[in-house]
Amino acid sequence: MADRGFDLEEQLTFQADADRRCSLAPADRIDSRGYVSEPPRGGLPVLEADELLVFGSNNYLGLTANQRVQNAARQAAATVGTGSGGSRLTTGDTMVHHDLERLLAETFETDRALAFSSGYAANVGTITALEPDVVFVDEYTHVSAFDGCRLAGTEVVPYGHCDPDALREAVDDALERRAIAEARSNTDANADVDVDTNAGDDTDADADTKANANADADTGDESWLVVTDSVFSQDGWVAPLEELCDVADSVGAWIMVDESHATGLYVRGGGIVQAEGLADRVDIQMGALSTALASQGGYVAGDDALIEWLAARAPPFVESTGLTPMAAAAASEALHLSKHGDHRESLWENVTRLRDGLLTMGYEVDGDSQILPVYVETRDVARALANDLRDRGVIVSAPVRTRSGGHASRNEVREGYVYALPTAAHTRDDLVACLEAFQDAGEALDLL
Repeated sequence: MADRGFDLEEQLTFQADADRRCSLAPADRIDSRGYVSEPPRGGLPVLEADELLVFGSNNYLGLTANQRVQNAARQAAATVGTGSGGSRLTTGDTMVHHDLERLLAETFETDRALAFSSGYAANVGTITALEPDVVFVDEYTHVSAFDGCRLAGTEVVPYGHCDPDALREAVDDALERRAIAEARSNTDANADVDVDTNAGDDTDADADTKANANADADTGDESWLVVTDSVFSQDGWVAPLEELCDVADSVGAWIMVDESHATGLYVRGGGIVQAEGLADRVDIQMGALSTALASQGGYVAGDDALIEWLAARAPPFVESTGLTPMAAAAASEALHLSKHGDHRESLWENVTRLRDGLLTMGYEVDGDSQILPVYVETRDVARALANDLRDRGVIVSAPVRTRSGGHASRNEVREGYVYALPTAAHTRDDLVACLEAFQDAGEALDLL
């Protein structure tokens, strides 16, 4: 068959040469340890003989193997069914979905919440439904936010990572551009006033407008949205949400926070928004049910009007089959356990022990969250370290090259790191084994 312009074999060869080709390597279960297979390439997976410790999963609270979570999924399948059978707007809406959304709204201190089929869908659906005029996005925010902006046809303004001053500068620049454009438009409407509109040359009117733009801080009829992750999977850092809210508030912009890597891990099962007491200042809280909540899907939490609008206008919600009842029930039970169990305390104890052990050995560990990026300078060294650790029985998250989001260097930040991700399910013996593997691998590769 003719390629007719697709020529995927050539593209795959190019990806492999650039070390960008990804492979699927099945595991027997999602837990703190397990057996894995080499990439089967379409054949039947064959599990390797040795069980490995898994320190590369987003299963932060270790609830995928929890009996209560599994039983909740089984009960939902038995009483409601295994699938939704249609869009939530037709036949796919069940009591299980509304129970989950009630718990989410309660946890995130909002009027209501809405469950999507994935966190990606929640991000894309929210931005496309709102169609903001301008979106200011942290340059390392998840790629789904940038995809939502592209689909919405909005103006995208990336700002420096976790930098409120960079956001302020981006907002001020946008205010100046709009004030100048409005001044020129008004001048063009007045035939008695002559304005030089040469590109790159400011008229006296332009200079006066720039001087007053920040003081006016008026976006007119435009809708402006600030988007950021709360915990960044790229480097483990937590965004300075209060300072970002200050900038957004100063110009009447909405702020949307992606809590995918924070949901369930902080006070009363909430995220960074709850930990910092910012629920009344963040307009849109969204996140994933597939990380700490051990299920699948995503959510958006906000006021009544926002949820009503998304339920009617967000394409990934309207046009997709609803989240399965099993996933909704599992997430509900996991959220309950995150609020009332001791899993969060176990996770943070394990994070502290692993971080302290790595630092004591001499590794450089970035971030201030449960994501522990171990810096080793180059992608080649990171891959060598990840491979050596695997040979010693420990799986960590190795650098993977994918397309970038809003900034060319978004994925480059990952290339000099391996990521150690402890969970609440890891025992002290697991942590000791992980640290011993890091010690031996580091010495073998002359990193320590």
